[in-house]
Amino acid sequence: MQGITKALRLHGRQLRHAVQQHMNKGIFSWATLISRIQSESPTVIIPHMGLENITVSEILKAKGEAEAGAVYWCDASNLVHEAVKHMTAHNVGALVVLKSGDVKQLAGIVTERDFARKILLPGRPSEETRVEDIMTEEDKLITVSSRTNILRAMEVMTDKHIRHVPVFDEKVVGMISVGDVVRAIVDQQHQEVRQLKKYIRGDYY
Repeated sequence: MQGITKALRLHGRQLRHAVQQHMNKGIFSWATLISRIQSESPTVIIPHMGLENITVSEILKAKGEAEAGAVYWCDASNLVHEAVKHMTAHNVGALVVLKSGDVKQLAGIVTERDFARKILLPGRPSEETRVEDIMTEEDKLITVSSRTNILRAMEVMTDKHIRHVPVFDEKVVGMISVGDVVRAIVDQQHQEVRQLKKYIRGDYY
């Protein structure tokens, strides 16, 4: 319990800011965040190991994205309407964008925020706009590696005001969101509490 308490004391501000980003300008809400966390429940619970010892790799394993290439993507030439349908079908908030052509190279990232700010608000037709026109391009892309600690990943997302970060190990191997980080922290807390209850009941001796 002390490990969780210490981590939250040191990084509580970043966590609060990261969660608040889901409610930006009324587009996202607490209900959205909770719904996303519940609907994207990991197939594997991250073992209790302390926040300081959990890396992005552990989150990818819990999401079933431990294998290289297990990431949702679209083509830069795809229409925005098609990309949004792809996000909706897989219940994700962002897609890696690959360059058009036979050799699939990273072009950038497109998110639900891009759709809201660059399509919905100005009233642009998503059926006539290509992903490359609204995406964050490769030279501006912020990434983490599978070895990055989750608290550091949360700090990066908070400082840069982003909710989704591609995981890059020489090539894209996955994607994490602020919801993934919050879920990992909550899971660790729950496991700490369960262990403490067992200790109080006398299950340990």
